Amino acid sequence: MENKRGGFGSNLGFILAAVGSAVGLGNIWGFPYKMGKCGGFSFLIVYLALAAFVGVIIMVSEIALGRMTGTGVVGAYKKVTKKFKWLGWLGWIAPLLIMSFYSVLGGYCIQYIALNLAEFGFDLSGTMGATLAGGTTFAAMLTNPVGCVGFTFLFLIICWLINAGGVSEGVEKFNKIGMPALFGMLVIVIIKAWTMPGANEGLKFMFVPGYAVKAGFIEKTPGIIEILGTAGGQMFFSLSLAMGAIITYGSYLSKDEGIVKNSFIIVIADTLVAIMAGLAVIPAAVANGMANGLAFSQIQLSGPKLLFVTLQDVFAAMGRMGSIFGIIFYLLVLIAAISSAISLVEATSAPFIDKRIAKGGDPKRKRSVTIIILVIAVLAALVAADGLGSNGVYVLGQKSFGVDGWNDIWLDFFDFWSEGIAMPLGAMLMSLMIGWELGHDFILKEVHLNEKSAAFDKFYFVCIKYIVPIAMAFVLAGQLQSFVAKPNGNIMYVIALAALIAGFVYTVVPGEKKQ
Repeated sequence: MENKRGGFGSNLGFILAAVGSAVGLGNIWGFPYKMGKCGGFSFLIVYLALAAFVGVIIMVSEIALGRMTGTGVVGAYKKVTKKFKWLGWLGWIAPLLIMSFYSVLGGYCIQYIALNLAEFGFDLSGTMGATLAGGTTFAAMLTNPVGCVGFTFLFLIICWLINAGGVSEGVEKFNKIGMPALFGMLVIVIIKAWTMPGANEGLKFMFVPGYAVKAGFIEKTPGIIEILGTAGGQMFFSLSLAMGAIITYGSYLSKDEGIVKNSFIIVIADTLVAIMAGLAVIPAAVANGMANGLAFSQIQLSGPKLLFVTLQDVFAAMGRMGSIFGIIFYLLVLIAAISSAISLVEATSAPFIDKRIAKGGDPKRKRSVTIIILVIAVLAALVAADGLGSNGVYVLGQKSFGVDGWNDIWLDFFDFWSEGIAMPLGAMLMSLMIGWELGHDFILKEVHLNEKSAAFDKFYFVCIKYIVPIAMAFVLAGQLQSFVAKPNGNIMYVIALAALIAGFVYTVVPGEKKQ
């Protein structure tokens, strides 16, 4: 079965693929703008704490579940528990919905690479009077649904080519080239950002406690619960947790490799890239705003436009040479997007490949990947055609939950059900399943095949049984608040607490044990 499923050719291949899954738009796009939204340093501290006490624990758990079962997310839960066997489908639907908008953002990156290539090669702004200002460019792109859909499909074709090639020949080979290239290009952009006059103000925003409010970037620092929800959602999206990808990659990991060691490497590498992305984006945005005479409160440091408007303004202000840095930057964002996207496609394809192998048939990888890509293409076409609400495509349930327009764009609709509900709820229930139904030793037995550490065992026991479930309840509440009840979200904490209690009761009530 293992030969039919394929596997990574080396532990380095697994690490780079897992890091590639973790390092994506969540780092390059999400981390800087959510840091800007939550006041810089305050967000960073909460994020680091969550990565250490929650991220590492869930990473270890998911890799172990994948390796011990040798299947993707759906098969993994079916093999280890009868009570939670349905949870695998929650981990399957999340990456499918994420890809519906992730592929659109990847298509945007391809468009911006093409734009900057054209500017560098033909000097469009000089010969045609065209403007490459971020706001104008982004608005023109969004209101061209045919172009957005076309570039989205191009992004999906790239993913298909890689995933159809298999784990070792496709996924592993791409990441062995893509990840080192990403690090190198990110360093180049950081160096350029730091040389801009006023960049030190952006660094202070990131690393000096209270500076965001003191300098006037924001009026007040958000509350700890809001920061916790935002940082938690970002951590899960960034680390590819609770979306089936890590369990699937874990199923290809050799029994000879250390799970804890690899988990720490993945989390540290991902966090490092996220901070590096902040170092590249925030100082450049602040410096460019100051150069244009903007007050700190007027500088765009939060929201999706940070990547496609503010940063493009930075490159446009550099003149023709700015196009080179624009090409480098959006190419590294594209590499990050592809590395994560192929892990999501793998996670959604694996259950069908596993099912065919279990029946003794040929895995038919290309057919499974093709079907998944086509389903994603249909969903992504809605997001692309909508243009972040620019083209008025009707969105399901706009007036749901008693809030008019809570999800007035297709991206928010799919993001709510994936990052807002499926991921934090799935992680909370998984931790309850391991901590209170199966027992922490269930995972540690797999860990102890080649790693022994009494200190980590105790740390894992406390976190998986107590810290992770409670933390995930707060993250779930924060996500619900940000998506549904922005003006008054107190009810969301009641809902999240009820979900935690219900999940705990469901877990501990005696039921049929898995044989």
